[in-house]
Amino acid sequence: MRQVPIVLASTSPTRLALLRAAGIACTGVSPGVDESRILAASPQALAVARADAKSNAVQVAGAIVIGADQVAHIDGHAFGKPDDPEDHRARLRQLRGRTHTLSTAVCIRLDARVHRLASHAHLRFRADLTDAEIDAYVSTGEGSSCAGGYAVEGLGANLIAAIDGDYYSVLGLPLLEVIDALRALGWRPTFPPMGS
Repeated sequence: MRQVPIVLASTSPTRLALLRAAGIACTGVSPGVDESRILAASPQALAVARADAKSNAVQVAGAIVIGADQVAHIDGHAFGKPDDPEDHRARLRQLRGRTHTLSTAVCIRLDARVHRLASHAHLRFRADLTDAEIDAYVSTGEGSSCAGGYAVEGLGANLIAAIDGDYYSVLGLPLLEVIDALRALGWRPTFPPMGS
């Protein structure tokens, strides 16, 4: 069976790595979407609207296009990627000892067929984080391009006390649900033989 090409409307190395590790051959393309111009009634709806805009911005006939977005929020207030190191430090101090939500939305298109899905994980930051630890983390630059200002798969794991939700979603894609949607569109995995 001929595989349908898959395009990720993103240049996120983490999302690409998640898909490829699961045997989903894909290419990443920048969607060129100005996220700041997209508005929605809630942080959850904002993630969906951005994912939809990204998948819609990349038009590849006969290909499955995956758009995804994450919005971190607390008390109904969404916050994006940190503006600068000062904003980054203030953000992490605000999260210290508190639980916030990370909403990850995905829009998958194949021509006129569209699948939308969303996943919401709750992350609790460590209460015993010191200002010095937060400053040191910010100085690494690791979380500066991430929703919420941290990368849980890296040094940012030291900031997190607990996760309630899908770990794949926290990384950038609710992978198992994405695979469900891909299968519904006719995609099937190919498993390489051992040793190849």
